[in-house]
Amino acid sequence: MSIAIAAAPQQVLQQYKQIRTQTEHICQPLEPEDTVVQPIVDVSPPKWHMAHTSWFFETFLLKPHLPGYKEFHPQYGYLFNSYYNSVGSRVQRDQRGTLTRPPLRDIYTFRQHIDEHMQKLLQSISDDKLAALMPVLQLGLQHEQQHQELLITDIKYILSTNPMLPTYSSQSSKQPVKAAKANYLEVPDGVYTIGYQGNDFCFDNELGVHEVLLEDFAVMNRLVTNGEYLEFIQDGGYQDFRHWLDEGLAMVRKDNLQAPLYWLEQEGEWHRFTMHGLQKVDMNEPVTHISFYEAYAYANWAGKRLLTEFEWEAASQVYPPATGNFVENNILEPTAADATKEGMQQLYGDAWEWTYSAYHPYPGFTKAPGAIGEYNGKFMLNQMVLRGGSCATPESHIRTTYRNFFHPDKRWQYNGIRLASK
Repeated sequence: MSIAIAAAPQQVLQQYKQIRTQTEHICQPLEPEDTVVQPIVDVSPPKWHMAHTSWFFETFLLKPHLPGYKEFHPQYGYLFNSYYNSVGSRVQRDQRGTLTRPPLRDIYTFRQHIDEHMQKLLQSISDDKLAALMPVLQLGLQHEQQHQELLITDIKYILSTNPMLPTYSSQSSKQPVKAAKANYLEVPDGVYTIGYQGNDFCFDNELGVHEVLLEDFAVMNRLVTNGEYLEFIQDGGYQDFRHWLDEGLAMVRKDNLQAPLYWLEQEGEWHRFTMHGLQKVDMNEPVTHISFYEAYAYANWAGKRLLTEFEWEAASQVYPPATGNFVENNILEPTAADATKEGMQQLYGDAWEWTYSAYHPYPGFTKAPGAIGEYNGKFMLNQMVLRGGSCATPESHIRTTYRNFFHPDKRWQYNGIRLASK
């Protein structure tokens, strides 16, 4: 399910245009004022995302490989570099919301400038040179798709902090869905091969193919629902220290957490903020926007546990991927499992699944030289791995071996729970 970028320049250019256009499509419903806001450090302003992804192509492809290219603006490298120390200094992450200038119209002009020159590069390059540049070009496109998902989740958080609770997009009326029962599917013990083995693109953190020995276990056939999580809340789950890791309990008490992010109780009934405005919580849909700590506590309360990332990948081998609720569906929220279907559901799309695996390198992991080597390796500490993608993930971006990672307290992404037993 990884994006396959053909070597023919015209096909590469077509895929480049499709991905770049999608970024602007995501931002189209926003007002200019929406694109500057940064309510928390985790959230970057949409305007910054649009500029940063363009800076990536300018810095790593156009400047070194298009003869005579001149950068769009001499200060943009400082404004829109994210974390590449090898490239130079930058505006600090928590200060991106101060960038009221350059104005949004200049960012669109910047994007157009980059796209025109990328087209010139791809139409003038030899086949041999294109083949040599493909790894960086692929990385740039996958990088933009990562930021498309971040755009959606950041926009949701930004709009949720507005007292008017504005709607990002309208939603057609949903059809009632019969609740799918929770079953546990067996995964046999044995030696499983972990890591990416294909010929298309993958990130370096998926490499270091290796074998792991797993005992047999059983995995839940779907994600934990809002209704099931509400039982945890109503049973005093957020107050009962017995369910929690110590750091998680400290976070709950410090922030006075009582429910997932975006949940709001009104007149004795739970609502949640969605990309389509404030809605009643659908008890059959997957619970999302929870931290690793909350996922762990719920699993403890339920008498189950979280999968490791190796168990998740093994389960995906035993129960091959089917279609999922990705960003292309334009629902932008998780959907309920289908009671009429048997077997594994929601393994891909809907919500990222927290695993009980620290984000560490695979055996033999090596970083690429230069700035590109900063992409993943330097973050391999104090973070937990998530698998499977979400309703905000482009389908062409996800793979069985894809390793997402966040600090265990993060809640603004579409993060959910799949349980394991044994």
